[in-house]
Amino acid sequence: MGLRRALGATRGDIRNQFLTEALLLSTLGGIAGLVLGVGVTTCYATLQSWPTVVPPWTMLLALGATLAIGGVAGLYPATRASHLQPTEALTAP
Repeated sequence: MGLRRALGATRGDIRNQFLTEALLLSTLGGIAGLVLGVGVTTCYATLQSWPTVVPPWTMLLALGATLAIGGVAGLYPATRASHLQPTEALTAP
């Protein structure tokens, strides 16, 4: 981050990078959670001889909530990182 700032990246570039990473990780986690949740639901329903019912709107709602939480959680670090001076970022441990 400090190197990017020293090479000319703007505060907006740094903030966008952090937010993009937060949203990407949230999306991957949300997809993994959906796959795991649907898999467990399907297995349990099959063992109980029940029909498997997973409404598509619940999957979309879960993925949307994951993205919203990831975006909100990524705002503070993104803002803080964008306000660091390049020298501070390069000397930080």
